[in-house]
Amino acid sequence: MSFKSLGLSDAIVKAVEEKGYTKPSVIQEKAIPEVLKGKDLLASAQTGTGKTAGFTLPILEILSKNTTKGKRPIRALILTPTRELAAQILENIKEYSINLNLTSTVIFGGVNQNPQKRALNAGIDILVATPGRLLDLVQQGVLSLSKVDILVLDEADRMLDMGFVRDIKKVIALLPSKRQNLLFSATFSREIKQLAGEFLTNPVLVEATPENTTVEKISQRVVRVDKVKKTPLIIKLIKDGDWSQVLVFTRTKHGANRLSEKMAKSGITSAAIHGNKTQGARTKALAGFKEGKIRVLVATDIAARGLDIPLLPHVVNYELPNIAEDYVHRIGRTGRAGANGEALSLVCVDENDYLRGIERLIKMKLDSSMIDGYEVDPTIKAEDPNPQRKNQRSGGGGRNVRGGNSRGGNSSNKPRSAASRSKSSFNSGGNTKPRRRD
Repeated sequence: MSFKSLGLSDAIVKAVEEKGYTKPSVIQEKAIPEVLKGKDLLASAQTGTGKTAGFTLPILEILSKNTTKGKRPIRALILTPTRELAAQILENIKEYSINLNLTSTVIFGGVNQNPQKRALNAGIDILVATPGRLLDLVQQGVLSLSKVDILVLDEADRMLDMGFVRDIKKVIALLPSKRQNLLFSATFSREIKQLAGEFLTNPVLVEATPENTTVEKISQRVVRVDKVKKTPLIIKLIKDGDWSQVLVFTRTKHGANRLSEKMAKSGITSAAIHGNKTQGARTKALAGFKEGKIRVLVATDIAARGLDIPLLPHVVNYELPNIAEDYVHRIGRTGRAGANGEALSLVCVDENDYLRGIERLIKMKLDSSMIDGYEVDPTIKAEDPNPQRKNQRSGGGGRNVRGGNSRGGNSSNKPRSAASRSKSSFNSGGNTKPRRRD
C-alpha cells in the first residue's frame, strides 16, 4: 500500500517521500482513510509507529481542499500535554505542508507569549497547543475557536494523568458542537476508551498494536546493580561501548541534574532536561543532543513522550518508573520508524516491585544479568525508593505534585495503573490532581 492509495494528494505524498517515507505504517493505513471520511476516531498506537502522521496528513488533505482568503480562522486544533510534543507536531506539519497553501503555529507556556500572539493575529489554519497557554490566550481575546472543524487530543491518557481534564473540558466548551474529533494515544486502557465516549460521536476504533506492548525491534534487558554502583556502571557502559547518543531516564529532577554533572566530570558531554528547566534550556539541550554535540541527555518523564530523535540507538532507565506504563513510553524513544534500538534498565533491589509491574504490563520476562565488578551485594535489603510516600502515610504533610517527575504519593509500593488514575480524575472532574499549566 502507498500513501497515494490512502487518498492523499500528490502535494502531500511528495512531501512525505522527501522525508524518506514510501510506505505507510499500520496506524497510518488504518487511521488516514477514516479521518478522510470525516469519522470521529479513537486510536491506540504504540509510540514510534508514525502516529503523528496518522492524523496530520489527513488533516492537511481536508483543509487544503478549502482554503480561505483574508485572515484565516483556526480550523484544526491539536492539543498535546507537553511543550516538546507540541513543537514536534508543528515541525511535522510544516514539513508535510511545504507544498500546500496552509499556515500553522504552536503555542505553549514557559516562553514569551508575544511572538505567539503575532502569529495568531496573522491568521492560521492549524493550531498546536498545550491546554494552559491556549486558555490563557483565549481569555485575553487573542484567538477564537469558533471556526474549528477538527479537534485532536494527542496523548490523551497523558493529559488526563497530568490533570488536564478540566482544561480539556473548558476548551471543548469553546468549540462548535459540530466538528470532527480524533483521540490518539500511545497507550489507551479500556477504561479510558470507555470514558473517551464523552468527546466522540460514533467513533471508529483503531488499534495498531496490542495495548501496552513494546516495539519488537527494541532489545530490552535488565542489569542488576546496587544503587550506589549505578553511576559508575552507566559511565563505564557508555565509555566502553563507545555509545555516541544515549537518552537516560531518572525518577527525579534533582537526580537528573546530579547524574548529568557526574557524567560531565567523567568527560562525557551531558545535559539534563526536566520541568524545572526553562523552555530555552530545554530546547537548547534537545537540539544539542540531536545534533550530536551532547552525548548524553538525562531526562525525567517529561521527555518520555514527544521526543522524536531519529535512529536513537540507546535508552537507559537509570531508575525504573514507578508507573509501569511510563516504561513503554520511555523505551519508545528508540526503535522508531522500524529502526533497531536498545533499552537497558539498571535495577537495584529497591525497584523489584516496579520491575514486576512492568513485566506484567508488557507480558514478558525481561532478560536479567550482572556485570563483573558491579555484582549485587545480597546483604542489602530493599528500601522504599520513594520515601515521600512514607512521609505522607505518617502525616508528614508531603504533597503529591504531578506533571513533573515525581510519582510519589501512593499508599502502596506497588506500581499503580495509569488507567485507574485516569478513571478517577475523569469522574471527579479533575479535582483530585493539581494541574500543570504548560
